Amino acid sequence: QVQLVESGGGSVQAGGSLRLSCAPSGRTFSRNDMGWFRQAPGKEREFVAAIFWSGYNIYYADSVKGRFTISRDDVKNTVYLQMNSLKPEDTAIYYCAANVRRGSTGWTSFGSWGQGIQVTVSS
Repeated sequence: QVQLVESGGGSVQAGGSLRLSCAPSGRTFSRNDMGWFRQAPGKEREFVAAIFWSGYNIYYADSVKGRFTISRDDVKNTVYLQMNSLKPEDTAIYYCAANVRRGSTGWTSFGSWGQGIQVTVSS
């Protein structure tokens, strides 16, 4: 399986922006449907956004619509999550995932997960 590496996390004040990046180690994911998930302290991991390999099918959780943008650059072999107007409730560990699908119980990955990266938004 592809190993995924996230970068770009950190701490920001409410209203600020961050851009997360996800790149595979050693392989390309140009034919993979990619997604971002997050897990806040004491909560289950939840879906944030997905972009299919064509780049035309894009999905967002209601909680981030209008604030977050997922994109991919298959030349650079990287998936991005641009996060604007960040809120304290966006504080979580963010995970990149490959081969994402939406099933009857929600979104999940049938491929690799990254190790996760911390995003902290202070009020």
